[in-house]
Amino acid sequence: MNINFDFSDITTTEFGVGNDSGGTRSFSFVPVDPEVQDALRDMALETARAMHQSSQTPLKYEPSEKYGSIEYVYSPLKDSFGSALRDLHTSNNLPVNAAALTAHTQIFCYFVRFIDSKGQRLTALRRATQFKGVLKNRLVRLVTNALKIIEDDVFKLDMDFDLLIDPDNIHILRPSGFEFVGQLQTSILAAVPENIKTLQKDISFVDFSGIQDFAGKHPRAARYLASIRSQKETANLDEKKLVALCKTTNVSITQSNGKIVVDDGQVMGFLEVLDRRRYEVELVVGSPERYRAPSRQRLKAPTKGDGQ
Repeated sequence: MNINFDFSDITTTEFGVGNDSGGTRSFSFVPVDPEVQDALRDMALETARAMHQSSQTPLKYEPSEKYGSIEYVYSPLKDSFGSALRDLHTSNNLPVNAAALTAHTQIFCYFVRFIDSKGQRLTALRRATQFKGVLKNRLVRLVTNALKIIEDDVFKLDMDFDLLIDPDNIHILRPSGFEFVGQLQTSILAAVPENIKTLQKDISFVDFSGIQDFAGKHPRAARYLASIRSQKETANLDEKKLVALCKTTNVSITQSNGKIVVDDGQVMGFLEVLDRRRYEVELVVGSPERYRAPSRQRLKAPTKGDGQ
């Protein structure tokens, strides 16, 4: 997947930080000199290189997946998962605040907005870890053949960014950074009622009231709901097949007034069934095996000549 931006013809480079004051997040630009701008451009290029090295065909981000510390995935900019980052990317009225770095304990990320000669934006963002952490250490430097303590505040840039945002997609190198800065858990929990409403329309034979109450208190269940909705594969579910799969994969359900009812203790298992994570195989006749997939990826249909 190509990043929709011309790295060879950057006309504008703006640096900024995100501050978290008592749970209220804000973003502002901080002036930097040309040398820092060059370093930030190199970081963005290194991020793109690392993404290409990780995967040339990244998968779409899904909130129910468990990702590695570095794993290139993407999320369409229009999707709800990245709403906070989309707002940052498209904002035209961020203030310039040279003093933003003085509140260093409140900095949760730093970012760069690049603009190329075509007017396209690229937002690069990194969770503030060592950038802020250096302030807690004592640094020394060599001055006139003697080591001296550096008393000024020092900020250390990283080697690359956690993600890059172009006009179409959020390109994610570190999913944990994307989830933290994008406040995914908060937004996914807040989206439970809307996700339930959508699924209820598609699967009218399931009573989602108990599932909604459970998911509103359990982030992992809320992530499954978000993933199931994003797949858009619930419109034609067969009730009999769903009941049969629950039975074969040890998910206990009941049926009342023509609807499937799921107790709290079975909600996670039921959502795993809907998210295509529970399955059964029988390679030995009479010995069915039941599994739960921590991660799942749909296989492509075989084409002529593939192992045939």
